[in-house]
Amino acid sequence: MFTEGKIEGVTIKDLRQFHDNRGWLAETYRVDELGDYKPQMGYISVTFPNVARGPHEHREQTDYFCFLGKFTLYLWDNRKDSATYKTKMVIGNADKLIVTVPPGVVHAYKNSGDAEGMVLNFPDRLYAGRGKKEEVDEIRYENDSESPFKVE
Repeated sequence: MFTEGKIEGVTIKDLRQFHDNRGWLAETYRVDELGDYKPQMGYISVTFPNVARGPHEHREQTDYFCFLGKFTLYLWDNRKDSATYKTKMVIGNADKLIVTVPPGVVHAYKNSGDAEGMVLNFPDRLYAGRGKKEEVDEIRYENDSESPFKVE
């Protein structure tokens, strides 16, 4: 049903680290490098080993993930008007990567390591809108046994 390949609009870059004798520092985002992208909030999640989050997609929201830990990231282009519609990407060992996921791209990630993994996200929409008074922009597939979006 899906072909493997790159997905239009998904960006992937290394989380560049600056090391010294205390450890390391990394810039998660810089306004001067984001172009038109404008984060509206930020959050951190911790995922236990061998646990997956997703798959789900957003109608309007773009996610800007920073992965810290050994994750496998799954992406499926579900946008009928996209040149890469029905394309699937699997990114193994997504440790210290920044990945931008546009609306309509179904996504999931699984902690494939032996320790807790951390993900920072700086989406361009507020969760449940201003004051958390709006419908959440999310289409969930986790509990749909008929879903074509499967985390291995």
